[in-house]
Amino acid sequence: MSTNKQDKTEDRIVAVEEAFSKTEQFIEKNQKVILIVVAALIVIVLGFFGFRRYYIAPRQSEAQSQMFMAEKYFELDSLNKALNGDGNYLGFLDIIDQYSMTKASNLSKYYAGICYLKLGKFDQALEYLKKFNGKDEAVGPMATGAIGDAYMELNQTDEAISYYVKAAEQKTNEFTTPLFYMKAGMAYQIQQNYPKALEYYHKIKDDYPRSYEGTEVDKYIAFAEGMVNKK
Repeated sequence: MSTNKQDKTEDRIVAVEEAFSKTEQFIEKNQKVILIVVAALIVIVLGFFGFRRYYIAPRQSEAQSQMFMAEKYFELDSLNKALNGDGNYLGFLDIIDQYSMTKASNLSKYYAGICYLKLGKFDQALEYLKKFNGKDEAVGPMATGAIGDAYMELNQTDEAISYYVKAAEQKTNEFTTPLFYMKAGMAYQIQQNYPKALEYYHKIKDDYPRSYEGTEVDKYIAFAEGMVNKK
């Protein structure tokens, strides 16, 4: 080994040793602070898991049992009881308030939004649907699409279209994607924006021909093309 290379190697060794020495000095000087920080992190982590296991999990179980009847009333279209309860079981609104941070509370926001949508209370529907955190492949897009429905009822078509497209592409699948592409196309058709309507109709025809919307979309394409040709 040449003298030059040997000197460089020795310099590196010295630099590493100095770095280790400085680290040791830092640890010795700040040992108490480091121990306090580590202990605090351990307490936070254990507290988080303990909170989830001993507080959230039992509340989730309790909320789920209360939610059972609210869901039954929802299925029966007894929407006021679904929202407000029947005196024995809580409705979705009470579950949201009394069982915050649980999955049941979150899902109740979706149900409450749909109830208000069906009752024609579109501002309330938007309030709860926008609070819902939907990661599920089916429910998430349905909630986003329902926001679009509420905006359509409020004659805010541009907002509705943006949510329909978002719902269609939120979790692409054979059910919700063509459903909300169709709604986006129909909303554009209402605006007489037939080229944009055709764009979404063709997405359905090309990508989802076996869906329900795919079997129906040809007549919408024919109508929109006819309107484009008139102009």
